[in-house]
Amino acid sequence: MAEKQILIICGEASGDLNAANLVNAVKTIAPETGFSCVGGEMLRQSGAKVICDIKELSVIGLFDVFSKLPRFFALKKRILQELKQSKFDAVIFVDFSGFNLRLAREINKTIPAIYYISPQVWASRPGRIKTIKKYIDRMLVLFKFEKDFYAKFGIQAEFIGHPLLDIVKPTMDKPGLLSNLGFSGGKKTFALLPGSRCAEVEKILPVMLNACRLLENKLGSIQIVIAKSTQVDWAVYKRITDRFNLNIKIIEGKTYDCINIADFCLVASGTATLEAAIMQKPFAVVYKMGWLNYLLYRPQVKVKFISLVNILSGRLIVPEFVQFNADPKKISSLAINLLKNPAELDKIRQNLVKLNEMLGEKGASQRAARIITDFLRDK
Repeated sequence: MAEKQILIICGEASGDLNAANLVNAVKTIAPETGFSCVGGEMLRQSGAKVICDIKELSVIGLFDVFSKLPRFFALKKRILQELKQSKFDAVIFVDFSGFNLRLAREINKTIPAIYYISPQVWASRPGRIKTIKKYIDRMLVLFKFEKDFYAKFGIQAEFIGHPLLDIVKPTMDKPGLLSNLGFSGGKKTFALLPGSRCAEVEKILPVMLNACRLLENKLGSIQIVIAKSTQVDWAVYKRITDRFNLNIKIIEGKTYDCINIADFCLVASGTATLEAAIMQKPFAVVYKMGWLNYLLYRPQVKVKFISLVNILSGRLIVPEFVQFNADPKKISSLAINLLKNPAELDKIRQNLVKLNEMLGEKGASQRAARIITDFLRDK
């Protein structure tokens, strides 16, 4: 394939990770391919030229969107200028649908548009399907049911499987990390994954830590490890954790190690629920946003559950504590009951094994890279 230049647009930490893995996979097939991006540290490490860092882009709810509208307008203008000044052979959108689908309309098929990691139109705002059908040339989806969903609307989508299957694994063994953290192997360890966005951490982490305080009252001394997002400043975590007299360690960029050492996890809804599921670790989903945002958001949601794990399973296989139900007493009570009932914990693990079988086979990034390079070879 002749040298190609590709622009990638993502807006969140999970998209940055998956886009970086895609870049690396494309380069194994077509090493001469050049990449520019709206992305973060992972894409930067992959060799992509970052024209805008995503750190300040992630939003939760309509009010957060409104507060950042000037930033999004400026970013869209900058990207359109970049497209005029540089000769790109394709643009790849990675999730981040609120921004990306509007940008796709502005680009208006002047260059080939590929969507990698589908917008969750099956869960909310189905009207976006029309935009996808009109402005997107190729859809690459992570779940088999998404391929079938799009087919009903005459959109050809290619199922590649989930790229997390290739990357979700700890870098250290459990005894080694416990020792490094100064944790005891004889105490209960809880991993908290409060999200990858500042607004999520500020809303969700206090709920999780209040639940942990109740857990310590019931179980005795416990150990808590918080998986820090690279997109959120250390000061945000410190400001929250300083209010709690608990044995807390915060680790950045080691999510899978945090999950691995835990007896139980509390996980914000999102990609992290799949990461915990792939590691077959018992967990509960905790999610909370500003109540006005929630009241505006909830009527748009067409699915029964908030967690991908439960959505994919079609039933509640991990507990969910969402918004007004995100109560520390309820969360701690559930965790205690599960930890005292090995049979129930084993049932959760068995359900997570079945879920993993639904995620396809390893090699998703490589399959996506092959589809994209074959597609661009003909352009």
